[in-house]
Amino acid sequence: MSHQLFVSLDGPKGAGKTTLLEAITKVLRADNKKVVRLCEKKSDPYRGETMALVNKFARNPTLDLELEVCKRLADSRAWISEHVLTKQPADCIILMDRWYPSDAAFRRMIPFAEILQLNIERRVRTPDLHVGVVTAPEISWARAASRSRGLGSTVISKLEEHVACTTAFEREVAHHDWILCRNEGTIEDATMQVISEIYRVSGLLHPRF
Repeated sequence: MSHQLFVSLDGPKGAGKTTLLEAITKVLRADNKKVVRLCEKKSDPYRGETMALVNKFARNPTLDLELEVCKRLADSRAWISEHVLTKQPADCIILMDRWYPSDAAFRRMIPFAEILQLNIERRVRTPDLHVGVVTAPEISWARAASRSRGLGSTVISKLEEHVACTTAFEREVAHHDWILCRNEGTIEDATMQVISEIYRVSGLLHPRF
């Protein structure tokens, strides 16, 4: 592969993205592929200021505050696109933990079409492959409850909010023809689904087929 392949994994909380990312990375590296794993929030130098706004929104949700959060996140992705993604090897597969499709799940007042436009206007890099990782909301809610950190969400605290988050995200996955990965079975099945899509998009022959 002579060019970067940029893959984002997005979705609601508790859907198993981190475990899936780890499994995908392991398989790709076993196939002698150069893999770089990145996380949007860990690559964002302005995350502290943005999260202060998110916390403020959680206490008093308004349209203006949510719009400001969306703009700040898009600005951060533009910075990551220019200063982080361009610094990665030219022949690697970049696996990104969350990117702008995640806004489709977590934003409540701003339509995703407007959020997408904010990212386009700022020349945020478009992934070569968008993967939406989901489960039935009851499953991801129960998974999150079993973790020491719980759901780990500032804006979601009730099951019905999590259901709405999952429903909204699945609707956008279908609308934008992103790859839907239902991570309710074995991690091996979910991993191979995503691996197959990565090889399809990259045009490389899958060594396991």
